[in-house]
Amino acid sequence: MSEYLTRGVGQEQAIAKLLHCGTRLASCIIAAGLVAEWLYPSTRAFGLSGGGLMKAGVALFIFLPVARVGLMLIQFAQARDTAYTAISALVLMIIGAGFLAGL
Repeated sequence: MSEYLTRGVGQEQAIAKLLHCGTRLASCIIAAGLVAEWLYPSTRAFGLSGGGLMKAGVALFIFLPVARVGLMLIQFAQARDTAYTAISALVLMIIGAGFLAGL
């Protein structure tokens, strides 16, 4: 029982770290885009304008919950929890189908 609880805490910490670091990265990308757009409105750096950087940051914010479900799928598969692995896989398939339907 103790090992199961310890594993659960570690899984939660991994998910929290993913979301925390992803949020910081996305925020920094958006901030860089804002600064680039403010200082150099017509310049493109590394193939992206300031607006492109801001769009990339927003896209990363949108991708974070999908990454969370993917990480949970991996964690449940490693723990051999078939019910939650199947649920996570189903959620990822629904997200993927929604993405493809939106194209």
